[in-house]
Amino acid sequence: MEQQLKKQIDRVVELTPEEFSVVLVHFTVKTFKKRQYVFRKGERVDYAYYVGQGLLKLIHTDDMAREYIVSFAMEDWWESDFMAYFDRGTASMSLKCLEDTVVLCLSLDNYQKLRKEVPKMERFLLEKSNRGFIASQQRILSLMTLSAKERYDQLLAQYPSLLQRVSKTQLASYLGVSRETLSRLSS
Repeated sequence: MEQQLKKQIDRVVELTPEEFSVVLVHFTVKTFKKRQYVFRKGERVDYAYYVGQGLLKLIHTDDMAREYIVSFAMEDWWESDFMAYFDRGTASMSLKCLEDTVVLCLSLDNYQKLRKEVPKMERFLLEKSNRGFIASQQRILSLMTLSAKERYDQLLAQYPSLLQRVSKTQLASYLGVSRETLSRLSS
């Protein structure tokens, strides 16, 4: 898992072995079982999570107990309720494991220290944030402008392995369609 993280960082900034050793000190490893919550709506969000192994879903549950999947996060992705993380507040969403999962956890204090102790990491963290903002905007635009079929085809093209790892019901929730509609789209 540490080498996965190193490869991801090296795609943006090249770290020396010494710098990477300093980076690793700022992370802790946590493991979660399938169906276990990393955090729930209303809880404090103390970490940003780098997924080393497994699959998670970030979900919003409305007042009628309807669940909406905001995003999935698989290996080599970052996930959290970032507003709660950066504001040191409570989650407006929940993060749940769809598979047994191992993550590297980065607290906000360690995030700040890391930026100071390894200045190259500031560029890496900014790049990851920018990519996350872009992905969020693209997702919003796709929900506003693409048909259900187009959203399904886009997901299939971008993340083909995801379709093998999540249920049709979860996929339908993510795409903003009913389970029945998804069945028609995928046939």
